[in-house]
Amino acid sequence: MKPKSRLSLELYDMLLSRGYQERFCDLITQNLNTDFTAQRMIFYLSHYSMLPEEEIVDEMLAILSDRNQIMQKKQLEHSNEVYNEYLNRKKHGENDYE
Repeated sequence: MKPKSRLSLELYDMLLSRGYQERFCDLITQNLNTDFTAQRMIFYLSHYSMLPEEEIVDEMLAILSDRNQIMQKKQLEHSNEVYNEYLNRKKHGENDYE
């Protein structure tokens, strides 16, 4: 498993200080282990003093879903770029084997 980022550790401390169990805090921050995902959860939690664990888990899943969509979009953009470069080389008569 990837080590926790600085903001993920901050999120862990935030959850713990609000009275959530250590195991719950650890599970949340194991999944939100990057600064990007942890920051999103910290921002969400900053609007509330105490939430049921189920709502935090639901928000965690939404954050992970958004992250996966962003990653997929970047992969598709890269694939499209590579394909367009191939088409451009082919259009100009360049050979891939030169």
